[in-house]
Order: sequence, then C-alpha cells, then structure tokens
Amino acid sequence: MPTLEPRNQSHHSKESRVLIQDVIPYEVAESLETLQGPAEGVLKLLHHFYWGPEADCGLGQLEGVYKAYQAILREGTRVDQEQLLNASLLVKVWGELMLPVRVRDLWENKFPQLAQHS
Repeated sequence: MPTLEPRNQSHHSKESRVLIQDVIPYEVAESLETLQGPAEGVLKLLHHFYWGPEADCGLGQLEGVYKAYQAILREGTRVDQEQLLNASLLVKVWGELMLPVRVRDLWENKFPQLAQHS
C-alpha cells in the first residue's frame, strides 16, 4: 500500500518556488495628488483591466467604489489610476478594499498615510 509523504518532506521542498503573485507587475501612481478621478457619478471600467459583467460602477454606493477601485489597483496602469481613482475616495475606502498583499504593500510603502486607514 502506498504511503503519502508530507509535502514539506518531498524532494520539492528544497527547490525555490516563484509564485505568480510575487511577480505580477503592479503599477503605483506617482503621488496621491495625481489621482484626479471622479468622486461621484458612474465610472465605466475599461476592458483592459476589468473583464467581468456590468462594467459600470456607481460611486455613490460603497459596493461600486470597492469593485472599481479593486480592479483599477490590481490591473490598471498608472495612467488608468491617475484618471480614474480619486485620492480622497481612495483614502476613505482603503481599509475595506480586498487587494493582493503585494498591491497593498506597494501602495502603503509609497503612501504611508494609506496604512493609517487599514
């Protein structure tokens, strides 16, 4: 009867692994002041960073802000971020956004004031 070997004792445990989450090239805005996006109304998410249904996000509801900001922070370019994110709104919702650890770390390291809102 075969036996199962614990994962940490296999021959793979000594190999260095690179995870996709560790190499995705996330972008970060130059400064919070460059984030000049709308703070109200409807934001239409662009196909190159959002592939889901319903690309329109109402910024008057937190769910719409979360959906838009999470997509833009994860997949948007610096230009997307500067055109679509609003600095005041970003600071307000920062602690509630579901983001990859690396995205959160990159932004909080560049903008320590965001870490205060986590």
